[in-house]
Amino acid sequence: MTPPDDFAAGQQWNAQGYADHADFVPALGGAVATMLAPKAGERILDLGCGNGTLSEALLASGATLVGVDASEDMIDAARAKGLDAHVMDGHRLPFDAEFDAVFSNAALHWMQEPEAVIDGVKRALKPGGRFVGEFGGHGNVAAICTALLAALHIRGIDGVQRFPWFFPAPDEYRTLLEAQGFRVESIELIPRPTPLPTGMAGWLATFANPFLYGLPDDTRQAVLDDTVEWLATSLRDSRGNWSADYVRLRFKALV
Repeated sequence: MTPPDDFAAGQQWNAQGYADHADFVPALGGAVATMLAPKAGERILDLGCGNGTLSEALLASGATLVGVDASEDMIDAARAKGLDAHVMDGHRLPFDAEFDAVFSNAALHWMQEPEAVIDGVKRALKPGGRFVGEFGGHGNVAAICTALLAALHIRGIDGVQRFPWFFPAPDEYRTLLEAQGFRVESIELIPRPTPLPTGMAGWLATFANPFLYGLPDDTRQAVLDDTVEWLATSLRDSRGNWSADYVRLRFKALV
């Protein structure tokens, strides 16, 4: 699906807001980082590095990290940590056989042209290199999406045209990787209900802007209020603690 013209503006990131509401994202990236198994002397590309928290942790291996992200604010935050980080569109990677590995955590689902992304990753890797990542897979945040789309629909707004994510099933993503010449070593869906430190309102403030971009303030707030209310039964426990219905797709592929 081609994103609407205002999609990029609706997907703007605020590094401090991300740290406040979504610090669980890099914190839960440990398993895929372990799968990456970085080694001293390797050169690794972190695709969608965000504020650099996980990149910073990977440096402890002795590898050299280069981070790229589409958000200037996130890249500023990564550079403030001393990282080699660059503003870059993941669909248009310019590298040529420069990296031993490409790593990505919680970013690939924002890139709606996966063929272009995978092609760029393949070109960026040296022969024998590996592509290791984790991102939203089929069924990810299904309840949240359903509530958002319903809240928009009852106001005559086509939320499907605003849908910002690519959540593939394992077979679908395997096929895309193999079409570009990768050998898939492992790929699986991992259900992972995820506690939300600032509740559903904080999650929506961080991630739901593409659904809401350009709407009048009162409409925007009404959509958010309805979404939170409708999700309370399924995603808020008896003590008021919220979780998100995450399903992650984790993979390792070799060239």
